[in-house]
Amino acid sequence: MVTTNRSRTRGRPRKFDPEAAVATAQQLFHERGYDAVSVADVTDALGINPPSFYAAFGSKAGLYQRVLDYWTDTEAIPLADILRPDVPVADAVAAMLEEAARRYAFNPAAGGCLVLEGTRCNDDDAREAARALNLGAETFIHDYIAARHPEAADQVTDFVATTMSGLSAKARSGHDLSRLLATARLAGSVLTQVLPA
Repeated sequence: MVTTNRSRTRGRPRKFDPEAAVATAQQLFHERGYDAVSVADVTDALGINPPSFYAAFGSKAGLYQRVLDYWTDTEAIPLADILRPDVPVADAVAAMLEEAARRYAFNPAAGGCLVLEGTRCNDDDAREAARALNLGAETFIHDYIAARHPEAADQVTDFVATTMSGLSAKARSGHDLSRLLATARLAGSVLTQVLPA
C-alpha cells in the first residue's frame, strides 16, 4: 500500500479587499493607460478570479470610476488648499501649475495625470467619468479666477487647462521634474502679466 503525505493548507481563502484592489488598479491604469489594461491584467494583479472582479466592480469602467474616486481623495491636486482667496490669483494659479508638475513627475513609471490621460481613452463610460472629473476641476479654477478677474476667467482657464494637459503629456513621454517645472514657471510668468494683483 502506497500512501502520500500531502499537506494542504486549510482555512479560509485570503479575503478580497476591494479598497486595496482599487489602489492596485490605480497604479495599473496610471502606468499603462486605461485602454492598455485588461480585466485579466487586473484579476492577475489582484489574485482574484473574474466572477469576484465583476461582483465587486461590475465592469472595468466601474472599477475605473472607483479608482477616480480614490485618486480624488488621495492624490489629486488640492485645489482648495492652493487657490485661496488670501493669495493673489496669478500667484495661486502659478503655484497650482508647479504642484501639477511635481505630481505628474513624481512616479516616472506612471507619469502625467490619471484623469487627463483618461479623458482620451476609448471606453465611453470611462472617458466620460474622467471628463466629468476634469470639468469639475476646470470649473473650480474658472470660478476662482472669475471671483476677482471676471473679464479674464474664460481665457485664463483655457490657458491653464491647456498648460496642465501639456504638462501631463510631457510627463508621460518622459520629461523630468526640472523640465516640467520650467514650463510651469514660464506659464506662471505669463499669468502675472494677464492677472495683475
